[in-house]
Amino acid sequence: MTRVKSRSGQEGGHPHLVPKAASAHKGAVTTMYKAKKRMTAIPRTGTGGRSAIVIGAGLGGLALAIRLQSAGIATTLVEARDKPGGRAYYWQREGFTFDAGPTVLTDPDCLAELWRLSGHDMADDVTLEPVTPFYRLSWPDGTTFDHGIDEAALRQEIAKLDSGDLPGYERFLDYSAEACHEGYRRLGSATFLDFASMVKSAPALARHQAWRSVYSMVSGFVKNEKLRQALSFHIMRIGGNPMTASAVHSLIYKLEKDSGVWFPRGGTNRLVAAMVTQFERIGGTLRLGDPVDRIETVGDRAVAVQTRQGWRGEADAIASNADLMHNYRDLLAGHPHAARQTEKLARKRWSPSLFLVHFGIRGTWPGIPHHMMLFGPRYEGLLTDIYQHGLLPADFALYLHHPTVTDPSLAPEGCSTFYAMAPVPNMGKLPIDWDEIGPNYADRILDEIERRLIPDIRSRIVTQFHYAPPDFARDLHAHLGNAFSLEPLLSQSGWLRGHHRDDVISNLYLVGAGTHPGAGIPGVTGSAKATARLMLEDLQ
Repeated sequence: MTRVKSRSGQEGGHPHLVPKAASAHKGAVTTMYKAKKRMTAIPRTGTGGRSAIVIGAGLGGLALAIRLQSAGIATTLVEARDKPGGRAYYWQREGFTFDAGPTVLTDPDCLAELWRLSGHDMADDVTLEPVTPFYRLSWPDGTTFDHGIDEAALRQEIAKLDSGDLPGYERFLDYSAEACHEGYRRLGSATFLDFASMVKSAPALARHQAWRSVYSMVSGFVKNEKLRQALSFHIMRIGGNPMTASAVHSLIYKLEKDSGVWFPRGGTNRLVAAMVTQFERIGGTLRLGDPVDRIETVGDRAVAVQTRQGWRGEADAIASNADLMHNYRDLLAGHPHAARQTEKLARKRWSPSLFLVHFGIRGTWPGIPHHMMLFGPRYEGLLTDIYQHGLLPADFALYLHHPTVTDPSLAPEGCSTFYAMAPVPNMGKLPIDWDEIGPNYADRILDEIERRLIPDIRSRIVTQFHYAPPDFARDLHAHLGNAFSLEPLLSQSGWLRGHHRDDVISNLYLVGAGTHPGAGIPGVTGSAKATARLMLEDLQ
């Protein structure tokens, strides 16, 4: 059943998507991220009663819709699934709440700005808890490395690996800070309308040796292999290979260090719910459970969207947060420009997929932090197998998410919620039958966790399920089951990614991981800022 939600009193959507106000939790002993109450609302003038439709209520689509609605553009957000969130979907089973991801939130101010645009406060709709340590890294020999905001403790962790690398770490930190200023603060919401605009950034890219890989750059500063992994793995969180992704992506380290790592109380789904609340509060309309089948065009103008259930919406501008290939191959099928774009996209390098095992277990585990990376015996070889050879390795690099150590409400009393995530090749590189392979692969992942962290995990499992590449393809129309859109390479950055405004269809816009700057919460919110700027200029 299609649910249409809006401020105008139309039927409400999913009953679990109304977040508790922060005031309801004042008695809790927590630290709350408070949005700065600066009144920076976009003037509601010059829009002339204009309208927009945004396809896809992922975080990028939600951020764009909020920006447009805040500026006085009557905006309708159309979502195929029964709940908003896109990759930030969630499930509730046996009393456990499972976030699909993303679950590492940095730079929360990029989100708080979405509320300030209309004079509201994000903290009224969602509570963000600080996560410390940011994460624990673990290796098969028992070595661990805790990373957090405390500088003295961090240096002790580095010295535990190799005290001789402390000066090199300081130099790396300086490099990461410069890359963050240039690549995120200055260019994170740039639009790159043509190749010339990208050429203008070439001196900065050259200054930061952007042609080198993240791992290569880190290795130039520190010698200890475990520390090299600790300082380079972050790019994997947005679909990148540390061995091939541009060194500029080292900015993630500094961004994380400056802003901290946060978790929305109740799960990432609470952040999504808060964004929906803000969008509807300012008059936006959300249409759930009705996939867009077609973007209608007349010549080189997009005029309407048509959904599977027969709804047709006309608008002055249309933006899509859908998968890039899905946009051009499916939604714009029949347009000659779309056919050419589809051919170009087919030649691109798409990110790997993911395999996730969600499990709820009896018992609590205060010794297992919120975020862990369980490295295997190989690093470069494992990444090469996944990214280049398209192999399913026998070993792992697992990200383990344990949200109940921060928020016990995500599981029944005395229980814990987890997911383990392994990068795997996309279906173009590894065309296997995941229905057959998946259960065995999930068992292998649980074996690894049993061996290294929870010896009796099998007897404790209350509920368990997994999510594989075909699920990304089916639920998200993700080309080849990719998990992060285009792979983040220098040759697929800026103007060389999807363009925020289509080159031919002049009122068609793109937002999300397939555009600059890429995947991740700060990335897609930066993309939304860039796309909104273009749309508001064009709609004046």
